[in-house]
Amino acid sequence: MASVNARDRLILAMDVPSGDEAERLMARVGDSVRFVKIGLELYTAAGPAIVESALAQGKRVFLDLKFLDIEETVRRATSRVASMGVDFLTVHANRKALTAAVAGRGAARPDGLKLLAVTVLTNFDANDLRDMGVQWSVADLVAARAKLAHEVGCDGVIASGEEPAAIRQKVGWSFLIVTPGIRPAGAGADDHARVTTPTQTIKAGADYLVVGRPIRDADDPREAADSIVHEMQAAFDARG
Repeated sequence: MASVNARDRLILAMDVPSGDEAERLMARVGDSVRFVKIGLELYTAAGPAIVESALAQGKRVFLDLKFLDIEETVRRATSRVASMGVDFLTVHANRKALTAAVAGRGAARPDGLKLLAVTVLTNFDANDLRDMGVQWSVADLVAARAKLAHEVGCDGVIASGEEPAAIRQKVGWSFLIVTPGIRPAGAGADDHARVTTPTQTIKAGADYLVVGRPIRDADDPREAADSIVHEMQAAFDARG
């Protein structure tokens, strides 16, 4: 397996309420972070302008909008995202939505935008699935949805650090696994139900780690990012 540069695999979740705060956060982390995630809160507040700003600063962008709608809407929206120049986009793991996103991505930048299926949100546990009428275990549902995403032409999945091993058994190592809910050892879980450390997650088979509060809320976000990258690099090197 080719060597991995961990700094390329850390994604900073810019979960802040305004474009100005996002700009300040990017300035504070500087070149310690090369990849940023723009989610619903920030995109609602700042729109495409914050995506354009991040790209202009040389950042790779993960647009975490979790599309789920009728096929035509998802297809057209995905085509628009593909033309923006971002690297990753999330779509809920529904067959019709995923198929529509693949079709929309194919109309623009087919070699650029990577589509990631959201399997089971990291704040969900078995009780939440039962409340929704789902009788599967979290692990089995994640694996099944990863297999579906692979079959319809997506590039990877969003999954917690507890599931990569099961996913790899279904789809192999060419399929991307992006894992949020990452907390350095000793940090709190916040609102995530399935939390793992960088070392645990990479050992299990994840490709990219999404980290928000441990960097965003640190006294020195650059130092916090560097520390996490150091731990990630050791884990990638050990995995070989």
